Amino acid sequence: MKKVVAVASCPAGIAHTYIAAESLEKAGKKMGYQVKVETDGAGGRMNKLTKEEINESIAVIVAADTKVEMERFRGKPVLMISTGDAIRKAAQCFQLIEDGKVEIY
Repeated sequence: MKKVVAVASCPAGIAHTYIAAESLEKAGKKMGYQVKVETDGAGGRMNKLTKEEINESIAVIVAADTKVEMERFRGKPVLMISTGDAIRKAAQCFQLIEDGKVEIY
């Protein structure tokens, strides 16, 4: 199964972070991906991505309206979007990955 990792984070860290994470997980699953989402919300960073998970993934989605630690994704295809786009356009994110239209970080 194709693996994608993601980070979801918004300034308030309440609703958008978790709605974006859920939206990415659902859309990914529907399109045949195994998705793990790290959330950085009001409760702090949860479900932290490991180096191994990042290495095994074919791409990274960063759905954030805040600063995210990016160096760990160097050399991977990384799609950077807002949490709003993750909520409204999650399927399109995975289509961009499928089509190879995500730039290497």
